[in-house]
Amino acid sequence: MLIEIPAADGTAEALVARPSAGAGPYPGVILYMDAFGLRPRIQDMAQRIADWGYVVLAPNVFYREGTAAELAPATDMGTPEGREAAGAAAFPRVGRLSTDKAAQDIDAWLEALGQLDCVTPGPIGVAGYCMGARLAVRTATAHPHAVAACGGFHGGGLATDAPDSPHLGLGTARARFVFGHADHDRSMDHDAVARLGKALDAAGLEAANEIYAGASHGYSMADTSAFDAEATERHFRELRELLDGALKG
Repeated sequence: MLIEIPAADGTAEALVARPSAGAGPYPGVILYMDAFGLRPRIQDMAQRIADWGYVVLAPNVFYREGTAAELAPATDMGTPEGREAAGAAAFPRVGRLSTDKAAQDIDAWLEALGQLDCVTPGPIGVAGYCMGARLAVRTATAHPHAVAACGGFHGGGLATDAPDSPHLGLGTARARFVFGHADHDRSMDHDAVARLGKALDAAGLEAANEIYAGASHGYSMADTSAFDAEATERHFRELRELLDGALKG
């Protein structure tokens, strides 16, 4: 189901997934998409999480650039060539979504989730993929009293030398964290993973920060050539344990 959300610079679409059975209420989860946008794969992932007993909101964080349909990949991403072509269109949008713009939007996503039917008042979870992992961390650090669980998978740029690097805000967070990094990822290399781990430890946070051996960047996206079934199932197990422990424990 698609809904519309009043966001900082216009109206944003968002996918909403609810459990297939049961009346609720349920804890809320924000799912931050990867660079390729809202599409059937993101809907499938949102529904899988929802069927664990959650209401999931997946916003089109690129709404300033167009609707989900307008921004949908125009090539078959199941081949490396098709994925590369789709990335050539998508990745510039990632660069244009500045930290300041993202921060303004996060408030809108939280408010929209809280207004959905059958959402339990109280702490929420966030999960993000690729560039969405940065948004998940920023949500957890900007709203520490609201976010109890934060998962980031094949994320990029989580711990850089930039003054607005997401890891620098972890001192304010209160969530439990789970990170499943891609192996040999140029956007999140082993040094960056270690830097992120040190920041999590320094903040005294309960966290898992692991590299999935042999898994490529984008491993959870079944509509792309990067898909890794084993790594994807591992990430779903770890995400479910995180959400259930933090939001239902």
